[in-house]
Amino acid sequence: MKKGNFLLMLHAHLPYVRHPDYPDFLEERWLFEAITETYIPLIKMFRSLENENIKFKLAISITPTLSEMLSDEDLQNKYISHMNKLIELSEKEIIKTEKENVQKFKTAKFYNSHFKEILHIYSDLYSRNILKAFKEFQEKGYIEVVTCSGTHGFLPFMKNHPEAVRAQIKVGVETYKKNFGKSPNGIWLAECAYSRGFDRILKSEGINYFFTDSHALWYSETPAHYGVYYPVITPGGDFVFARDPESSEQVWSSVIGYPGDSRYREFYRDIGFDRDFEYIKDYIDKSGTRCNTGIKYYKITDKTLPAERKDFYDINEAYEVARNHAKDFVLKKEFQVKKLTNIFDDIIPLITAPFDAELYGHWWYEGPVFLESLFREIAKSEIIESVLPSEIINSLETVQVLEPADSTWGANGFNEVWLNEKNDWIYRHLNHIASQMHKKATEYKNPSELEKRVLNQMAREVLLSQASDWPFIMTTGTTVDYAVNRIDNHINRFFKLEKMLDSNKIDTEELSHIEWIDKIFNDIDFNIYS
Repeated sequence: MKKGNFLLMLHAHLPYVRHPDYPDFLEERWLFEAITETYIPLIKMFRSLENENIKFKLAISITPTLSEMLSDEDLQNKYISHMNKLIELSEKEIIKTEKENVQKFKTAKFYNSHFKEILHIYSDLYSRNILKAFKEFQEKGYIEVVTCSGTHGFLPFMKNHPEAVRAQIKVGVETYKKNFGKSPNGIWLAECAYSRGFDRILKSEGINYFFTDSHALWYSETPAHYGVYYPVITPGGDFVFARDPESSEQVWSSVIGYPGDSRYREFYRDIGFDRDFEYIKDYIDKSGTRCNTGIKYYKITDKTLPAERKDFYDINEAYEVARNHAKDFVLKKEFQVKKLTNIFDDIIPLITAPFDAELYGHWWYEGPVFLESLFREIAKSEIIESVLPSEIINSLETVQVLEPADSTWGANGFNEVWLNEKNDWIYRHLNHIASQMHKKATEYKNPSELEKRVLNQMAREVLLSQASDWPFIMTTGTTVDYAVNRIDNHINRFFKLEKMLDSNKIDTEELSHIEWIDKIFNDIDFNIYS
């Protein structure tokens, strides 16, 4: 008899990065890398497990911004071009590495074959739109796709503008319906950020469950009787699944986590930086800025070693390590379930393990192999089984009612990643345009078709400016200039559109240009802000 449930939740998200006015744009590679290294490897995993009749179940959020990019024709065409260039580069690498090192030569041949398979799945099997794959496997009952706030907006900072919170949720629900043909049952709140009262907004939009970090239940006013190992229900009627910290530590700890194993591929050593400029210039950013290509020949070796002293990567060795790590993880989950069953003898404990989807494949290259092996091991287990959130909800006979504590899954568990001395300047502007958008949506009861276009585009600019990615980037110090420019551009476009509206002088050429540049949520209705 099964004695415990395991719920894997993968959060697939990227900010909306689309630049149709450029033939090649560096930050668009974020999407291309994620498709190549995470999303299609996950689809490969689904197909492999299904072909072998191996039971597997997991939840995955596909955010509205990611959905919009995956279904955008311009980005689809750019991805095809990107992959063709990558295949061309890998063919050159086969010739080059044959004279350099036998291990590099072996890895180069793997990349060439792998990239061709990725392109085949993308182009031939799913006609350039891999959302079809996730819809397919959801309809077959293997996965449960949940939505997210529209542009991954950080909702706690919109509490003074409830119409802005509701707009984010409405866009998340409507985008999901468009892509998956039905309403979403659950939602991943951006950054796992919850504040008191959000449950009522979620429930009013048809959302039945969401996820929180551990301390949302640990620090709730009413203690969670079963801790994070059983769902609770909020006063507003939404079920809550809370993160198991033990599972997170075992996978993602910088000290003991699996991805840090010395035999895994080193993320920070890429031929985009290693090869001579003349050789690599056609495969990096057109500006000449060196960047990752995805072709890497070195393993972590020792985390204390400088990049130039790393050993060569052996993919067969790394994959075997991933399979062994999956076995170890399942053994740990079985032990954990036995321990929880002794503590809570009146329930079947649930272990909820949420992760960024991009961890598996992009940051941890062997991650998809780990996941596939994980489900193979779970299928053999007599202690645990994989489950979907809706299955758990439907099985509940009694459930505790409590109000989760305000929380996020960011550093130290609260809001400081998104509000600090590096990014605090943005919020007076974001609050102002959210307030103005509400005002305009309330004022314009019967706008003309042209006014409606302006109002709809203003709504898009508000949403795009609210993405939690921009203050996050400012905090981490990665591509800060890009994040600042995105905030500036969306706010300035909002003001430009508002001025057109107020002056009754709508520049249709300028409006069309902005609609082309920030083409997202085609069916948006500005009345979501009224």
